[in-house]
Order: sequence, then structure tokens, then C-alpha cells
Amino acid sequence: MPLMRTVLLAASQNRWLRERAPRYRFARRTVTRFMPGETAEDALGAAQALQAHGISAVFTHLGENINEAPEALRVTDHYVALLDQIRTRGLNSEVSVKLTQLGLDLSSAQCYANLKRIIQHAGPESTVWIDMEASPYVDITLELYRRARTAFPNVGVCLQAYLYRTAKDIAALMPLGPAIRLVKGAYRESPSVAYPEKKDVDAQFFALARTLLGGPARRAGVRTAIATHDCELIRRIAEFTASTGVAKDEYEFQMLYGIQRPELVRLKRDGYRARILIAYGAYWFPWFMRRLAERPANVWFVIRNLF
Repeated sequence: MPLMRTVLLAASQNRWLRERAPRYRFARRTVTRFMPGETAEDALGAAQALQAHGISAVFTHLGENINEAPEALRVTDHYVALLDQIRTRGLNSEVSVKLTQLGLDLSSAQCYANLKRIIQHAGPESTVWIDMEASPYVDITLELYRRARTAFPNVGVCLQAYLYRTAKDIAALMPLGPAIRLVKGAYRESPSVAYPEKKDVDAQFFALARTLLGGPARRAGVRTAIATHDCELIRRIAEFTASTGVAKDEYEFQMLYGIQRPELVRLKRDGYRARILIAYGAYWFPWFMRRLAERPANVWFVIRNLF
């Protein structure tokens, strides 16, 4: 694992930095490149502007590893209210939740009850995405996803290409006709569970994308979201789908707010479905460090902001 990525992922787990870094003006100024603001109103406004250009959104309220039941309930209430705002404003937007933010560390039963409430409130036409967290959470996340997908059509899950296990996880989920968002992966993982080298992660991402966009997956009703800013991977996946007869509107590309937007606009213009993930909230430092670790070139943007 490159040194810069290692340092950034270590910083994302550092409590001292998490509590102090957001107090500094330069840090707050820098993170605005990757999120429109800390409030739901900021996120909704950004989504309205994007929708004017035909680009949809998926919202995520930042936070994780909540260890108090009332706080997990408040997060659930927040998402319910956000879904109401999405409907009121006529936005083609979805939400993405972390299970540890809904109380998974406290009780899987309580977490599922909170998740169920959000899914039901979203309605059958709006997908609720379940984020994937660090590797110790994969089994319980997939267990709760299977339970939710069996009961509701409008729930998807994020899978991480850098984990060795992901190909088997996709095969196991296939009979459910799942919605899957494929990402590279952003947590600090041991080489015993995840590919440490970028070239291997890229190769695995492309192989998994071909599986998700292949004939058996399409016949099973899989909804595939390709979540990457890697233009070379995007090119290869677009060439693969063109050569195998997959229509451009049969899958979608997703990117983070503030990263590679011209590329996403181009994809939309070329006929692909396009969606931007808009993160917001005060608990942004760990998320921000993981975003920098995914794309270390953005560190130079941070350094420029220092001066």
C-alpha cells in the first residue's frame, strides 16, 4: 500500500485529529470541494442544481459507529425527514446509509428496525442504499441486506472490489436480483483480506463489473451502479458493454460530488445514467480522509489551500 494512502487511512481513524482538524479554517475550506455544506439544505440545493443538467443524486448524512440508541433513532428520523424533502422538491434522488450509524454496534435488531423504517418511507420507486464499511462488518451487513431485500424491492448494497471475497459475495446475492453499487474500497485493510496494490484492485474491479453487467446478472434483474472516478476503468467498462450489447441506460455511473464532474457530465451527454453522491454533515473528517486516500492526487489540492 503506498505510503500516502497508509498515512491518510491512519488519520481517518485517529480520534485526536477527528476532534481537532474540523476546527481549522483551512480544513473546513478544503472539504467544501467534496461536499456542498454540512446541512441537508446545502445538499438538497446542490441536487436541485445538478438535476437541471439531468444528473441525479444520492444523499448520505455523514456519521458512523453510533453507540447510543437515541442518537441512532435521531439519524433515522433525519433520513425520514430528508425523504420527505426529496419528494416535496421533486428530486430524482436516493439515500445511502451506514448501518453503524443506525445502531449496528448496539444491536442488529435495532439497526434493522431503523433501516426498515427508512426503506418503507422511501417507497418502492426509491432505492435505499446500504454502504459497506470495514471488513469486520461485511457479514452482518450482507445478512441484513438479504433480510431487507427479501422483504422490499427498493434496497441496494455497496460492495468493495478490493476485498478478496467480493466475487463470491456477488454470486451468493445474484438470486435476489440485487441492486449493487461497486466501489474500489476505502478502508484500511490487512493484505490478508484485501488487495494491497492498486493494479490488482483495478483488475478485480473490472472483472466484477463484467460479472455484474453480464448476461446472467442482467437476466437475474441486477441493478448495477459503477462507482469510480477512474477514467481508464470507465472507458474499459463502456467498451465492454458496447461490445456485448448492454444498453447505456441499463446501468449507471456514480461519482462523488466535486470529483471528475466533467467526466460524469460527458457520460450523461453520451446517453449513460449518471448520479452524484452528495455527502453532508458535521462528522466529515474520517470520510474526508478516506476520500483523499482513494485519490491521493487530491492531497495537492489540500496543500494548495494551506497557502
